[in-house]
Amino acid sequence: MDNQLVKDCFMKEFSANSLEQVRTFFAPGRVNLIGEHTDYNGGFVFPTALTIGTYMAIRPREDELCTLTSTNFDQKVSFSLDDVTYKDEDDWGNYPKGIINELLKVTDSLKGIDVVYHGTIPNGAGLSSSASIGMVTAFGLSELFDVSLSRVELAKLCQRMENHFIGVNSGIMDQYAVGLCKEKHAIYLNTNTMEAHDVPLELGPHKIVITNTNKRRGLADSKYNERRAECEEALAIIKQYRPEWNTLSDAKVDDLAFIEATLDDDVLYRRVKHIVTENARTEDAKLALESGDLKRFGKRMLESHISLRDDYEVTGEALDALFDAQRVIDGCIGTRMTGAGFGGCSVSIVVEDQVAAFKEQVEKTYKALTGLEPSFYICEAGNGVSEI
Repeated sequence: MDNQLVKDCFMKEFSANSLEQVRTFFAPGRVNLIGEHTDYNGGFVFPTALTIGTYMAIRPREDELCTLTSTNFDQKVSFSLDDVTYKDEDDWGNYPKGIINELLKVTDSLKGIDVVYHGTIPNGAGLSSSASIGMVTAFGLSELFDVSLSRVELAKLCQRMENHFIGVNSGIMDQYAVGLCKEKHAIYLNTNTMEAHDVPLELGPHKIVITNTNKRRGLADSKYNERRAECEEALAIIKQYRPEWNTLSDAKVDDLAFIEATLDDDVLYRRVKHIVTENARTEDAKLALESGDLKRFGKRMLESHISLRDDYEVTGEALDALFDAQRVIDGCIGTRMTGAGFGGCSVSIVVEDQVAAFKEQVEKTYKALTGLEPSFYICEAGNGVSEI
């Protein structure tokens, strides 16, 4: 349905009489089951792709003009390949512009394009709408213009775009998950070595329930960069005594006493403590999932949220209200914030025949606590970026 919608919009937008030369692509959003804010610290993450995401209909041109439109925004963005620069007024269009900017560094085969995007990920929810539009653009252009880049290389290209063109110091997890996840699997990824394992997501009589706080993540980008800077500061101090440590994830739980004494700064210590303990939780969560121990997996999720709240301080009132509402409900075996924080979404594992009661109770409690109406998404683990 959404695939046909983006095709219909393309024909209307560009007055096309046929879909000849028009190709369509899809990149999912992602949800991280556990392993938060560890990806830019060389740690472990455990994301899965979703069946909601970004559709793209694209047609090559003979000139160098690029015209981008979206069903989600009124604004049309046009530019030439010889002037691919960041502009505030281009808003959402800066993400595909940034991808084109990166591709121009590795190939001279690009031509102008006509594009329509259609996104089914709620903006600002923390489900990687930015990585989704980035990866669908990168993959689609690489297919359209025969650019020989692997999915891993495309994920790294998308990360560079966010870091340097957009100015958000994101790690690699979002782009990697959007590019390489497999249906009904999660990816256990070591972001330092890029070693990855596909782990079957066998949830039995349970569903993944994503709850959107519907509080836009206004602080997320600025606090994300702030936390990253704090981690870099802490690592620089620690390396004076442990020069062999290249990332905070080289530290283990047994090293925390040494780290606390070395840093002599409670805030920096708590940031490092979260990274170290989150890596340990993520490793154990993988083992729990592989052994079918969902109760243990859910316990690690709960511990993750508490650490993100108390040690990393990236949850905020709305996410904490959701957490407090969800964790006490029968049938919810695990729940936590997911994404950058300060709004966005939580991810929960809920017994399937109790999902309706879960939604009803959470909505009532959360609205009483915050005055906001939550939105719910019952999700499956989907495939990575592809042509459709």
